[in-house]
Amino acid sequence: MQTLPKERRYETLSYLPPLSDAQIAKQVQYILTQGFIPAIEFNETSEPTELYWTMWKLPLFGAKSTQEVLSEVQGCRSQYSNCYIRVVGFDNIKQCQVMSFLVHKPSRY
Repeated sequence: MQTLPKERRYETLSYLPPLSDAQIAKQVQYILTQGFIPAIEFNETSEPTELYWTMWKLPLFGAKSTQEVLSEVQGCRSQYSNCYIRVVGFDNIKQCQVMSFLVHKPSRY
């Protein structure tokens, strides 16, 4: 049995290689299909002690298509390219975050 090399892990899916735009679209589609509310958050660091990230605009309550969410992700990427950016799915029944994953890491890492 082999252990993974020690390196920083980020959020859900962090053990996989960085997601392509098509893979990000599939994850966003899953969020919408499950009835979760997507939101986009960003932060300068990804330290485990950083529990609160800044939200990009309001949660996308009325989002019906993957493209709506992806265009907001692109807008956040263009304005905050020096930050970590993640997509979050909120369950409005349980009133909690049920999934999140990084869609952008700053180029300095």
